Amino acid sequence: MLNEFKDFISKGNVMDMAVGIIVGAAFTAIVSSLVADLINPIIGLIIGGIDFSNLYVVLSGDVPAGSSLDAAREAGAAVFAYGSFLMAVINFLIIAFVVFMLVKQVNRIKDATAKKEEAVEAPAAPAGPTELDILMEIRDSLKK
Repeated sequence: MLNEFKDFISKGNVMDMAVGIIVGAAFTAIVSSLVADLINPIIGLIIGGIDFSNLYVVLSGDVPAGSSLDAAREAGAAVFAYGSFLMAVINFLIIAFVVFMLVKQVNRIKDATAKKEEAVEAPAAPAGPTELDILMEIRDSLKK
């Protein structure tokens, strides 16, 4: 059973998947920082400094007016935090776009590499007989 497990783990697909998950986790941290530290402040400037993450509606409970979402949650109020959801959707769209651009570039590089390999591997078309070859063949035929 241990040998079967070793065979399973040593297969290329499992190792590729493990590397993909590790790189994906690191990539998620980078993209999350990009969104939180660079893109969200720009969006905030464009729309007048509104921070979506603190937008909520109190469903039940007493919350002082102008309280942050964290203060409302600490007060024990039931809140409908649509701002956090909106930020999660914006983060998802940005991450999806970045991944799309990354995959597009990888595919472009793969296509360019495949075209280069096809050009190298494609054998030269057999050249037809030259005029001299035809004349020599006619001469040889006439000699017979």
